[in-house]
Amino acid sequence: MELDINHWKNIWDTWDIRGFIFLSLSLQAFLTLFALLRKSTARGFILLLLWLAYLLADAVAILVVGLIFKSQQRKEDNPPYLLALWSPFLLVHLGGPDTITAFAHEDNQLWLRHLLQFLVQSGTTAYVFILTLSTNKFWLPTLLMFLAGLIKYSERTRSLYLASTGRFKKSLDSHAGPYFAVLEDRCLLRNGEPLPTRVDREDLFDFQIGNEGGKKDLSDIEVIKAAYVFSQAFKGLIADLVFGFAQRLFSQDFFLDLTSKDAFKIVEVELNFLYEILYTKVVVIQGLAGYCLRFISFCSVVVAFSLFASEEKKELHPIDIRITYALFIGGISLDITAFFILILSDSTTIALTKSKHPSSVTRILAKLLFVKRQRWVVEDTSKPYPFYLKLVLPLLQRRWSECISQFNLFHYCLHARSERMEKVIDSLGLTDILDGLKYVNTKRFDTRLRDFIFGELRMKSVKAENLGITRRIASARGEWVLNNIGCKDLLPYVSVLNYDDTLILWHIATELLYGADKGKDGNKDLREFSKLLSDYMFFLLIRQPALMPAAASMSQKRFTDTCAEAKKFFQKKSENEQKQSPFNQSAPGFGSCREIFRCFMKWGGNEKKGLDFEHTEVIESILAFRRGDKPIENKSLLYEGAGLAKELNKLEEEQGKDKWEIMSKVWVELMSYAACHCGANNHAAQLCQGGQLITVVWLLMAHLGLGVQFELSEEEYVPARLLI
Repeated sequence: MELDINHWKNIWDTWDIRGFIFLSLSLQAFLTLFALLRKSTARGFILLLLWLAYLLADAVAILVVGLIFKSQQRKEDNPPYLLALWSPFLLVHLGGPDTITAFAHEDNQLWLRHLLQFLVQSGTTAYVFILTLSTNKFWLPTLLMFLAGLIKYSERTRSLYLASTGRFKKSLDSHAGPYFAVLEDRCLLRNGEPLPTRVDREDLFDFQIGNEGGKKDLSDIEVIKAAYVFSQAFKGLIADLVFGFAQRLFSQDFFLDLTSKDAFKIVEVELNFLYEILYTKVVVIQGLAGYCLRFISFCSVVVAFSLFASEEKKELHPIDIRITYALFIGGISLDITAFFILILSDSTTIALTKSKHPSSVTRILAKLLFVKRQRWVVEDTSKPYPFYLKLVLPLLQRRWSECISQFNLFHYCLHARSERMEKVIDSLGLTDILDGLKYVNTKRFDTRLRDFIFGELRMKSVKAENLGITRRIASARGEWVLNNIGCKDLLPYVSVLNYDDTLILWHIATELLYGADKGKDGNKDLREFSKLLSDYMFFLLIRQPALMPAAASMSQKRFTDTCAEAKKFFQKKSENEQKQSPFNQSAPGFGSCREIFRCFMKWGGNEKKGLDFEHTEVIESILAFRRGDKPIENKSLLYEGAGLAKELNKLEEEQGKDKWEIMSKVWVELMSYAACHCGANNHAAQLCQGGQLITVVWLLMAHLGLGVQFELSEEEYVPARLLI
């Protein structure tokens, strides 16, 4: 036994540094190539791999630096100056790739920890180098790599610092910045009335969005230009800054002239610019100082590689020589990859197309870099991607996941686990993970739903003629829609209840009516829109409560009580059916065997997360249930939801109002309310997890002048020098 332990100890002592340093290089390559997928996919498996790689990259690099520091006392190792040469590579790895500096928004607040870590690791590396300086034949390559490591690690630390909440707020002006300075000069007040009512765009854009024949689609370049201007002007939204009349007037006027496709495209690219500010090194790299430091870093690695290759290495082990070559070649390759990612980004497109009269060199570069290439997947989102596009183009060309998650109360109750199984899973802390796998489904964001949402928001923006109307629209949770279409009888179902109660109530009613009308003629699009938004908002309420208004604090308790009431109803119905069944199920063990078989069929097969036969039967039973048959309980909303469904059916039968038009409009307003009243930091946190539809709606509402951040009147905002 003692011999075996010594044998494995010798293997560990021989290969620990070599193995971990190769693992560190592999993690850097993985993060460089795949970190950008965070903004275009919400798949938990991909995000989990990126999270593990992000955490392991720092941990492994720090571990190797410690092992190298300790190994200086080993006499049996290779010449210590080789390990001194490897040590600066760990500083480069700790600097991380350009595509990811923080995995989550909270990581930016830990910049002080990274600063301390930067000082400690740099000091340790310098100490290892100084110990070998007298006999180090690779002192110059080591020194050059140390310089490259300092630059890379300082870039990451500074990126975290600039993206931290406090520093980000300080970097913003009280107004929108230079891009809207020209608008202040145009917003003159004459006798207290703002003039002009429309703002000329010639000073900010070199294209027009409208023509006499109607609206036209913008090119991809024009979309990116517009998104860049608005990202610079409205990035203060992340810091909860207040915007004034000039920004609102210009932004609202601009977006009202857009098609729904272009409006969503601009918002998507704008969110991508915000993502780069918060989670990548773009802010640090861009600019003369950043480009110069990056050039020095790259040249240092190349020169160090050349010097190492030209030196005699007879005393080194062949494996160590190969590892060193791998570190150099890997570092150079990753820098080249990062360079190509940078020059193919939207930021480079802005730089090459910013001037209205570009030089010949700029035009040549624009052609070489395919600036005018297609930047979106041209697909009908109502259909699935073709197989050959499914794994490549969508991930590369999507600006967010373009998926909306679905979570349904009835499906959750009908396919609930047994109490014994639930206790075991809960004790292991796996409830949230397994619930996500079993009960959460995803649907593609349909372009027809996009057009419908934009149409509703645009209509409200047109009617928001002053700040008072804007505030009423932003604070409406269904009241504005119901008053507008003349359904005042339904107002108690939105105005009396809390927001979370309203959402659960309308979710139940939507599910009941959807199941009852499934397969019938009528406005199928509005019916599907209502179903999609209902399940999506219920998903946010239960699974992503951070994206809900702060007032929605009792949602989990209300959800539990409603589920308990629904399960009680389903169990009673099941017992009645079993009594009427001709089969004898009273034999010992029959019930438990039947339950095990059903669970096996559900978990072993591909269980549908939508309507099934059992689901439809329950819906019909609840709708047939009379409100007087059971007193309404305050804790549960099941029967109130059934009452709302009957009221909607009654309105359609007696007054001819389309219930699905009512429900779809109410759902858009419920989503708009949550988007406006959710914290900006919570929206920012979603950008690195594939994004959410509610975040896109939040920014789109701000551009349409419907957000709650426009709190200043024209007289309060316009500077005194503009008054005449």
